[in-house]
Amino acid sequence: MLPPAAIPSETDPPFACPADAVADPVTISLAGDPQGKGRARAFRRGNFIGHYTPEKTRSYEGMVRTAAMEAMGARVPFDEPVEFVMRAIFAVPASWSAKKRAAAITGMIKPGKKPDWDNIAKAWSDALNGVVFRDDSLIVKVSFEKRYGPQPLVVAVVRPCA
Repeated sequence: MLPPAAIPSETDPPFACPADAVADPVTISLAGDPQGKGRARAFRRGNFIGHYTPEKTRSYEGMVRTAAMEAMGARVPFDEPVEFVMRAIFAVPASWSAKKRAAAITGMIKPGKKPDWDNIAKAWSDALNGVVFRDDSLIVKVSFEKRYGPQPLVVAVVRPCA
């Protein structure tokens, strides 16, 4: 068992971004159902095997990239470690009762359903490469939440974490 001092906390460097380094965040939002990164597909042409990203994933990443370009304006992409905060808001199923819908919107019921959080984050981090940050290897801290809301939406905030 680790001694208490060896267990990292939220405020211990390098696990936390300094409070004074959170200037100039970029907020990107995209209305619509959250989508995850699709599995790469393979094809064979003679003795050659190639891979491609499914059209649905490419299209979604393009929409994310466009929203990011609008949010960035004339800014240059971050070239320093960043914090990546995401919230994926799912529509409440129409078949649910009014009581259950209200509980979902207030956060008492969480969406334990697909797509997985890591697939949503992967689609977004890949789409933001070269637009918001130089490369997704610069992401050093991630926070992610899935919840229900009145309208489906994904919101991401990227801020420096030097």
